[in-house]
Amino acid sequence: MSESMKGPDAEPVADGVGTPSDTEAGPIRVLVVDDHQVVRHGLRTFLDILDDIEVVGEAADGQEAVEQAEALAPDVMLLDLQLPSVDGVEALRMLRDRGNPARVLVLTSFTEPAKVVPALRAGAAGYLFKDVDPDALAQAIRAVHAGQVLLEPEVAAALLRGDAGDERAGALTDREREVLAEIARGRSNREIARALVLSEKTVKTHVSSILAKLGLADRTQAALYAVRSGLV
Repeated sequence: MSESMKGPDAEPVADGVGTPSDTEAGPIRVLVVDDHQVVRHGLRTFLDILDDIEVVGEAADGQEAVEQAEALAPDVMLLDLQLPSVDGVEALRMLRDRGNPARVLVLTSFTEPAKVVPALRAGAAGYLFKDVDPDALAQAIRAVHAGQVLLEPEVAAALLRGDAGDERAGALTDREREVLAEIARGRSNREIARALVLSEKTVKTHVSSILAKLGLADRTQAALYAVRSGLV
């Protein structure tokens, strides 16, 4: 790989959305997106030696990434933000608008909140720096595939700073706060219903209300919001 990879610790946050079944067979299908061929080659060389991860394709820009995601149906996409033609954030928005289920792990050199927050709001499930240790990267791919949200400590801090003073949580009822906390712990609607002694239909209603009140697009963003707001 063109950049040395050392091992910062990232912070996983359970999401509980799109979590694959424990019985699901086959390796994790990964699409590598970076405009530098040497970086793509390095990632492929490392990931191809792992039994549980398979690189199914590569892309050099955001438009190609979206097309490859549609054609190859990867489970996880490793996505750089600085891409020609269509950048990483816009590619994320395009994937979200098309309802593509791939979990996107941003792998980039950017650390500025101006780049971090839009990527997460556009649907990224994780954000790591390119100097991440190879073994830590593999663990991150597995974690994101399992439904977790995964952030570098610096990125989590940036989000905390960016959301200071957010009062949207005040619009939630006590029960909605409880449901939101369960979402952040990675529980499915069925598990939340069991934990809070509610019907699944009632839980779904609460989830929809939570997303509407907080102005969030999905449960991944809800889980992030809960952690940033100190609700878990």
